Amino acid sequence: MNKALHDDHDAHTGRRAYLRDWRKSMSDNVALALLVYTGLQIFVTVHAMKQGMSSIAPYLFLVALVVGIIPFCRKFEHRWTRLSDEAAHDPALSGAFRRDQIALWALAIVTPLALTAFFRLIFG
Repeated sequence: MNKALHDDHDAHTGRRAYLRDWRKSMSDNVALALLVYTGLQIFVTVHAMKQGMSSIAPYLFLVALVVGIIPFCRKFEHRWTRLSDEAAHDPALSGAFRRDQIALWALAIVTPLALTAFFRLIFG
């Protein structure tokens, strides 16, 4: 298993430098984003759906929503897990990592809130 921080010796200062492992960091972000997404779906979206659906339908829909988001999260993770060991610690990738991180978290947070707004409009 990869470590999020890589121990490396800095020849200029004689100190150890810690380089971020983009693969591990994105995997951690994906796992946490899935937890947040699922929590928001359970406590926000399902509550809005329960007002207009039968008792079991919101929970079946919840399962479909969670299963449906996994391929999108996997796409973010796969882009980073296939990096070589050298590229996984390249500081030049920080901008691309941040872009994907923001997109991942926007997907995880905005999707449940948008679905909740949609169901509240439908079921009033």
